[in-house]
Order: sequence, then structure tokens, then C-alpha cells
Amino acid sequence: MAKADYYTLLGVSRDASDQELKRAYKKLAMKYHPDRNQGNKDAEKKFKEVSEAYEVLSDQNKRQAYDQFGHEGLDQRFGQGGGFQGGSFNDIFGDVFGDIFGGGSRSQNRARRGADLEYRIEISLEDAIKGKEIKISVPRRVTCKSCNGTGAKNGTALKTCNHCNGQGQVRVSQGFFSVQQTCPVCKGKGQVIEENCPDCSGSGFIQETKKLAVKIPAGVDNGDQIRLSGEGEGGPNNGVSGDLFVSVSVKPHKFFQRDGDDILCEVPISFTSATLGDKIVLPTLEGKVELTVPAGTQSGRAFRIKNKGVKSVRSSYKGDLYCKVNIETPVNLTKEQKELLNKLDESFSKSKSKHRPNEKSWLDGIKEFFDKWIIAR
Repeated sequence: MAKADYYTLLGVSRDASDQELKRAYKKLAMKYHPDRNQGNKDAEKKFKEVSEAYEVLSDQNKRQAYDQFGHEGLDQRFGQGGGFQGGSFNDIFGDVFGDIFGGGSRSQNRARRGADLEYRIEISLEDAIKGKEIKISVPRRVTCKSCNGTGAKNGTALKTCNHCNGQGQVRVSQGFFSVQQTCPVCKGKGQVIEENCPDCSGSGFIQETKKLAVKIPAGVDNGDQIRLSGEGEGGPNNGVSGDLFVSVSVKPHKFFQRDGDDILCEVPISFTSATLGDKIVLPTLEGKVELTVPAGTQSGRAFRIKNKGVKSVRSSYKGDLYCKVNIETPVNLTKEQKELLNKLDESFSKSKSKHRPNEKSWLDGIKEFFDKWIIAR
């Protein structure tokens, strides 16, 4: 059964902002969460669907992949095939509703996944078609090994925050209401550092530059992304690292253009080759091929050379090469050459319909148009 459209599930347009997505999800999560619909299987199913939709659309990289390729693109790039597993009601409040209610108790102190990173590369058309391994250096924030991400100096302990008594939340009165807010002293962790780690200055992270080898698969195109799991930033509180997405941009080529899995090119030929026929040598990205130009070829005609295009990165299909010939008009003619051309033109004029069929049909069409126009007046 086909999966429902994520935008339809959340009831938003495809150009919805992050805030619009968040508001829509809050409303639906409150309505369908299993903790508020005990034993209701339909509500539980609906909650998982809207949670999966928000989990994808709130992530810039996943949303871009979904907008371009739909559910299939997510399955290939992010491994979304298994679906979304809904968390507890406290998780929803801590992550989505925290800006209103202050989040779940000490939610800031739990291990969380690190941020994903994007690294952009520019490669040649040849490398995009054939594939290549490249070396990159990625600056990123990783968990400090000296303190294991705690931010505390090795040998010292974290102590309970006195301001919130270790809860990570404080209750603040606002008129008739009393609401919980994140503790301003411990930032919701419930613990404070006695002595900062000298290597990370208490942040729990250090900056490093990681050298990586990236295998560019044959057939990649502009906008494609290669996912390197666990090569993003380190997670807070010693959480798992995020992923690195290598975004591919292909440089324009001097002779070839890409159209999906097909390659396009243009080749100039002389008017004598077009008139009398000829054999010309064509360059391709796999070597040279010979093309037979039949006699009477008109300018702009495209010839198809099978299986000389791009092998699809997602299947075994291989595209074709389309070569368009442009007839080149001679220039800088000598007097003798001009005289010969004039004689040739005179001989053509005696039987235009035979030698210039396009010109005759065009002139006949113009004459018919003006005859009708004059009669109409």
C-alpha cells in the first residue's frame, strides 16, 4: 500500500515554513498521542504517521530528498524504510512543546544525537559518469575525549544544581499561572561542573578536521548526496554522532551536456559533407566512434548513438548519446569559389522542388497566407 504524502498528513502546503510544520505537528500529536487515546489503534497509527512526517520534513536534508524523489528517495538515501517509532508523551513535550511548557524533566541531560553536516564538492562530468574516490577534509565538532563529553576536568565530579535541586526545571509564576522553565544555571542538565575540562573549556566538545575518503559512485548528477553515517558532529552528553552528507555539483563541460541519463553534443560539418554524405569521427566520454552522415542531411538533425550515455546510479539502465549536426557556412571565399557557387545555385534554381524541398514548401505556404489575407481584406 502506497504511503500517504507527508504534507497532506500534516495538513500543510509544500512550501510550509519550519514554524508552520511545528504548529501543525503539535496540534496533531496532542490529538492522536497513544497516552491520550488508550487502546485506540487508529489513533496510534495516525500518531506514528504524523510523527514520521514531521521527523522527515523538519530535517532539511531529508525534506530536500523527499521533495525531489518522494518516499523512494528517502528509502535510498536515509534508510527510512522501517518507518518511525513514536516515543513517549514526555519525549514529544520535551522536543516539540518545550518552548511552551519548558520540556520534560531534565530532558537536556540525556544523550542526544549530534547534528548532521553538509560538505559540498564540485566534480567534472567525466568523474560523475565514471565514478571516483576523492579526499576531503571536514571541520567538525566532536565529543571531547578527555572528559568524555561531560565538560568536567578529569578526576572531578559533577554536582547537583542548587538552583533547581537537580531537576533541570524551575517553576516561575506569571500572574495567575505557574509554568516550568529550563533552569538558567544548569541549562536543564540538573548538574553543574565544579572545574572545567582544560581541553574543551567545559563545553564537552572540541573542534577537529577529519580527513575522509569519499567514493563517488558512477552516474551521480547535480544535487545528489552521499551519506557517510556517523561522520557528522558529536552528540551532546556523549550521544551518537550525526551524519555527513556530501552534496555533488557537476562542472559544465566544454563539449557535452547531460540530460538525465543521456548525453547531448553538437558537431559542425561542412555543407559538402551534409550534401554528399560523409563519415565523421565523434568524441564520446568512452572514446571515439564513427558516425555516418547520409547525403542530404539538414542542419539541426540529431543522430542517436545507443548506450553511449550515462549508466544510471539507481539501476542498470544506460542512456544514449545524441549528436546534433550544424552545417557550417563557408566564409572568406575566393572569387573563383564564389563563381562556382553562383553556377551551382543557378543549376539548383531550375528545379527547386527537387533540390530545395523545404524552401519551396515554405514559399508556397507564405504565398497561400498572403493570398488569404488579401481576400479577407
